[in-house]
Amino acid sequence: MVLFIAAIQQVPRSLYEAAKLDGAGRQKTFFHVTLPMITPTVFLTVVMTVIGSLKVFGQIYVMTQGGPSNSTKVLVYYIWEKAFKLFQFGYASALAYVLFFIVMILTLLQWQLRKRWVFNESDA
Repeated sequence: MVLFIAAIQQVPRSLYEAAKLDGAGRQKTFFHVTLPMITPTVFLTVVMTVIGSLKVFGQIYVMTQGGPSNSTKVLVYYIWEKAFKLFQFGYASALAYVLFFIVMILTLLQWQLRKRWVFNESDA
């Protein structure tokens, strides 16, 4: 939320004044002025959220330990289980590399798709 507040505060007031003079209402002002100006922040939060969701461990370890019937077992918990419960460090290392490549591919995909929806990005 702090990132979004900071991004919204950086939108120039002159754009809001111009939209008001052009007769744009609150909804059009949001979708045609505010949202395009904060898309770099939206992009950052989407990338960070995807990466964070793929490395969730603590909540599953504390609450369910992967159960019931392995329904909440995720890749990071599976890696931990293989390494520190079953002492299969080589297999766990290989799984960690798989997780790294999944995160890298998803991040690169999002990086390429940013060109379509991130506005006001400098071409430097």
